[in-house]
Amino acid sequence: MSSKIITRYFGIVDYDSTWSEMKSFTENRDLNTNDEIWILEHEPLFTQGLAGKPENILVDTKIPMIKSDRGGQITYHGPGQIIFYLLFDLKRLKLGIKKFVSIIEQSVMDLLIEFDIHSELVEKAPGVYVDGMKIAQLGLKVKNGLTYHGLSLNFDMDLKPFEMINPCGYKDLKVTQLTDLKDNIDKEKTIKRFTEIFSQHVSRN
Repeated sequence: MSSKIITRYFGIVDYDSTWSEMKSFTENRDLNTNDEIWILEHEPLFTQGLAGKPENILVDTKIPMIKSDRGGQITYHGPGQIIFYLLFDLKRLKLGIKKFVSIIEQSVMDLLIEFDIHSELVEKAPGVYVDGMKIAQLGLKVKNGLTYHGLSLNFDMDLKPFEMINPCGYKDLKVTQLTDLKDNIDKEKTIKRFTEIFSQHVSRN
């Protein structure tokens, strides 16, 4: 059985077509299919997870809204937000979903430590926070032990659309991003380090 992790870079891509490709990849993979990390950005849009509630949309907006099959509530995506879609076989890795989520969160926190940024977790609110502000959002779909969707890391983006919603379903939740916390951070190096850290955590479990 394969254990190699394939990393793919897509640039800025359409949400619907990428979602369709993730579902197709997951439906057609077998025991020998490598796990993959898809790294990309999206044009501006809101996505509602399976637990999404209409009252978390605070204002009318021309920004598109898509109801997704991932877990969680509402969030915003836009250029400058690094998205890591994680297409993994948890059965093969002998990982439960809670452990997998923990690995993702710990990988973000380890990345931030390298930038001398202290981060924390919030009980019953998946994701990673800095001084109470959310910097990384999680939303996964698990089907027959196979995952897709994943992690969005706020890097250098327009954060104002988050003010149009209750991010992740939490009223008055503030968000932040890497470039507001640290100067001279290189996006490509950030992507490379996260994938390295995450892959190391996965391989150790």
